[in-house]
Amino acid sequence: MLWSDPENKPPKFLREAQAMMRRSGVILALAMVVLMLAVGAR
Repeated sequence: MLWSDPENKPPKFLREAQAMMRRSGVILALAMVVLMLAVGAR
């Protein structure tokens, strides 16, 4: 990155939204795994 490049920081609300999407993606993935195990155990 060049010294003359502008700082590429997204605004605060965008960073918070990205973090929330990541958390919800992880939670959704864990829920899917638990669901598959529950269905497989029947």
